[in-house]
Amino acid sequence: MPGAGTAADPRIPTAQDLEVLSRQLGRPVRDVVEIPARCVCGNPLVAATAPRLGNGIPFPTTFYLTHPVITAAVSRLEAAGVMAEMSERLGSDDELAAAYRAAHDAYLTARRDIGERAGTGPVPEIDGISAGGMPTRVKCLHVLVGHSLAAGPGVNPLGDEALAAIAEWWTRDRCNCDGAWDTQGPVPSKDLSRHVKHLEAKAAAQEEADQAGERQS
Repeated sequence: MPGAGTAADPRIPTAQDLEVLSRQLGRPVRDVVEIPARCVCGNPLVAATAPRLGNGIPFPTTFYLTHPVITAAVSRLEAAGVMAEMSERLGSDDELAAAYRAAHDAYLTARRDIGERAGTGPVPEIDGISAGGMPTRVKCLHVLVGHSLAAGPGVNPLGDEALAAIAEWWTRDRCNCDGAWDTQGPVPSKDLSRHVKHLEAKAAAQEEADQAGERQS
């Protein structure tokens, strides 16, 4: 049976949830605090990630869209130029711009709360920085859709729009999990994400520079 959290709180990830997330992403999942959105069958749709990863790297994408069917559908919108059209509207529609800025604020509040529950403490490196281009442009629709699924309708207006636009491929009321990811092979064990590789390389370079400075002092 698909995972559905614990009986007390469906947001709390089970071991099965973490395995499903790793299979959905094709890499080992990391630092998941909660499952804020689930398929009607119980499988995760979005992972809420700690604002600081276990290796010390700040992670601004609090709500990470994981379901392959949704990510593929959102990618179709991005390829069709929807992000540019949305960004243009933000410059001319004051009401939309205000609602999008409120979504940015809501994202920061949610990240702070998740960080408190995760016990990670403050992450000053990403203070005031949300994700997806908020609050002034649209940089990643996957982030906005993940936020809309996690927060519910009415919080992120452009995430809500994107969800409505992918109704041909996915809707909240039906399950699209069958065949969406590999369920038979071994669970992915190697992290191949470009984001983590880039940040780890950056951290290593900074550490090397700091050590070089100490040797010269």
